Amino acid sequence: MKALLPFLAALPLSSFLSLHPAAPVPKYAVADIPATLQEGAHAVLRADDEVVTVKSAGRLVHTVHRVITVLDPAGDDFGRQTVSYDALNSLSYLRGAVYDADGRLLHQLRAAEIHDQGMGDAGGSFMTDIRVRYADLRQPQTPYTVEFEYEIVSDNTLFYPDWQPQEEEGLAVQNATFRVTTPAALPLRYQERELPAGTAVAHTTASNQDIYEWKLANLPAAEDEEAAPPLYCTTPRVVLAPSTFEVQGHKGTAASWQSFGQWNYELNAGRDVLPPATLAKVAALVKDAPDARTRAQRVYEMLQGSTRYISVQLGLGGWQTFPASSVASNGYGDCKALSNYTKALLAAAGVPAYVALVGAGAEHPDLRADFPSSQFNHAIVCVPMTKAGRPDTLWLECTSQTDAFGYMGSFTGNRHALLLTPQGGQLVATPRYGTAENRRERRIDLYLDAVGGATATARTLRTGQEQDLYAQLLHELGPVEQKKYVTDRLKLPTFTLTKFNLAATAPGPTPGVVETLGLTLPGFAMPSGKRVFVTPNLLSRLPALPAQVGERQAAVWLPHASLQADTVRLHLPPGFRPETLPSPVQFSTAYGTYASQYQALLDGTVQYIRRLELKRAQMPRTAYTGYLDFRRKISLADKAQIVLLKTES
Repeated sequence: MKALLPFLAALPLSSFLSLHPAAPVPKYAVADIPATLQEGAHAVLRADDEVVTVKSAGRLVHTVHRVITVLDPAGDDFGRQTVSYDALNSLSYLRGAVYDADGRLLHQLRAAEIHDQGMGDAGGSFMTDIRVRYADLRQPQTPYTVEFEYEIVSDNTLFYPDWQPQEEEGLAVQNATFRVTTPAALPLRYQERELPAGTAVAHTTASNQDIYEWKLANLPAAEDEEAAPPLYCTTPRVVLAPSTFEVQGHKGTAASWQSFGQWNYELNAGRDVLPPATLAKVAALVKDAPDARTRAQRVYEMLQGSTRYISVQLGLGGWQTFPASSVASNGYGDCKALSNYTKALLAAAGVPAYVALVGAGAEHPDLRADFPSSQFNHAIVCVPMTKAGRPDTLWLECTSQTDAFGYMGSFTGNRHALLLTPQGGQLVATPRYGTAENRRERRIDLYLDAVGGATATARTLRTGQEQDLYAQLLHELGPVEQKKYVTDRLKLPTFTLTKFNLAATAPGPTPGVVETLGLTLPGFAMPSGKRVFVTPNLLSRLPALPAQVGERQAAVWLPHASLQADTVRLHLPPGFRPETLPSPVQFSTAYGTYASQYQALLDGTVQYIRRLELKRAQMPRTAYTGYLDFRRKISLADKAQIVLLKTES
């Protein structure tokens, strides 16, 4: 130590300071967030810097650096990061850190804190090589800030990354940038959606590389508004697609629907050969069928009775089907394999058909027809037919063992699909379901007693998309679970369910489910002196919507058309008669039509009839005031009361 003293004494002061490194300079302090961005926000995206580098027709690299300040517990989900990867998409790294409200580093993410799990680890009907890595940096107290960065190297250029920094309600955006670099020989195809006025892409060229850059700043949090489009359609977004792509040696182009469909068709060509035993079975099945539709129905019923669905997402298997012979032998397949198998069965029955790609899901928006690209997650079968010389196309959902023949429903109906033909892809429309198909017809007999109690029997027929959920209940849950689901959703103050049954209707053009209920309703309509006040609309009241707070931001989105028809027969106790019946109500608007009426019948009962037709529409945000008024009028009419008078004995 003594030998070191002369040396230390000769060192300048700065050298002593360097022996004790200063703490990291604070960054991302909450105080630096403008107050306008904190208003109505649960979290603020401080930085979202994403870079896409196209290396070749078959490879790209996507790097992400994201910083989010969580303002309150409702934003805690942003404190976690999940990244998926598979055989065609490798994860180079995942890093993270968390900071306190003043921007001081609290913790650096350690490798041991990053969890890795296969998507199929929990079991179930999955064959997939997809895995996820996830990290959790949530803190017990808010506000705090998380910082994550990761890199994906993709050998699947069929999909280019999209950019949508504002991906959830309650998230404000302080700064976000998106940079794409691509060789000039591989022109970038992109589409800008909902960008703020004045936002423009910066396009430069250097060393045979095209560089595109977008910037966003100071976007207030999007509100969760009633009857609004999904956020997918409303916040700023840049969508990318390749012109030329390559997946495991299979080259293609996505410049048109025709060329994209051609690639997919050729990828699966020759995989529709059936074993001789299956061909013989089909021949015997349809030998006496009078027409093509009957042959198709028998084939579909054979499919439903002999196969089951599994999800296959293994490398190119996400797009290339199992051979039809494999499905015939094993009895299972994913949507592509089952659709390809069905197409082969139909061909054996002399019924030409095509596989079609579709974006499936009740909440999945219809594809952008003006931007050819892979916008699909499901495969179905299209069977072109005619009836009386006119087109009568048949559509088949091949993954369900219970779906009605020819019915698409809310999962794949009312949207476009890409038909895969030998000549390439062709955009077509799947079946459209409106008020003629989507119906809910209810008949209630309501029996009052003299002391205010009541019993009721209710029969409800649901058809089309109105029955989709109830068909799932019928086929996927047992009677006890079905009864609990329905009981939990009956909006009645006090009741006992004395009878319950769900049953499918006889096969027809549109599937249906009949629900039968028996109810005991104590204290339903307590007498007030000589009078009893009864609201006959027992189960179909449509509530009014809360008034709009502040200026409406989103367009009005009414995605579902339906018709509700109610008939309630009110059976009076002895010694009572109707004193006052509400006046009829009828109005028609751009949102729908409504009518209700009351009538005292000769048999001493009172009949209430209600009819509500809801339209499918997309309207500007200025239409929301009218929609609020439409709902208010319905709610008011639905609460109308009949006044009964006790007669003198």
